[in-house]
Amino acid sequence: MSRRCELTGKGVMVGNNVSHANNKTKRRFLPNLNDVTLASEALGRSFKLRISAAALRSVDHRGGLDAFLAKAKDGELSARALKIKKDIEKAAEAAA
Repeated sequence: MSRRCELTGKGVMVGNNVSHANNKTKRRFLPNLNDVTLASEALGRSFKLRISAAALRSVDHRGGLDAFLAKAKDGELSARALKIKKDIEKAAEAAA
């Protein structure tokens, strides 16, 4: 399982630990990933996703999974999230 957010694409960053003597050693900055279940109102079902805490706040701020995916760029989404986005768009077209 990769350390990448399925909705925002946020992943591992690299940097240095810097000691008092200014010695530098490589380190990794890991994203704060959580396994959450988000409900889609358009599809009437829920999805388990591995997203960052920042993405979870963004989903809440935009008004749910459907609204978040409608505004999200396709390049940032994982393959699973992209399929969910397409299914939501199809459901919205069928309802209209």
